[in-house]
Amino acid sequence: MSTMVSLAVFPLDKGESVSPYVARVVRLIRESGLPHVLGPMGTVIEGGTKEVMDLVLRCFEDLERDCDRVYMVLTADYRKGGEGRIEKKVRSVLDKL
Repeated sequence: MSTMVSLAVFPLDKGESVSPYVARVVRLIRESGLPHVLGPMGTVIEGGTKEVMDLVLRCFEDLERDCDRVYMVLTADYRKGGEGRIEKKVRSVLDKL
């Protein structure tokens, strides 16, 4: 089984550039060992539902520690029997171009 999420989470109370806070979140994602792809507007993460959702919560809680306002956008796609979907989904589209 595979749950794939697209996660964007950042503070709204830390000024115009929030990249240091985004980097904290990306560090947690990298340390999780889950497959992921960093993009300009969010990060896609793949894994088991519980491990992915636990990671999302850890990312949110990390920012919550020292941010008064945190914005998060989360989309999720669950599929039985799928793994490696981050690459497969992109490859499927590119193959049709």
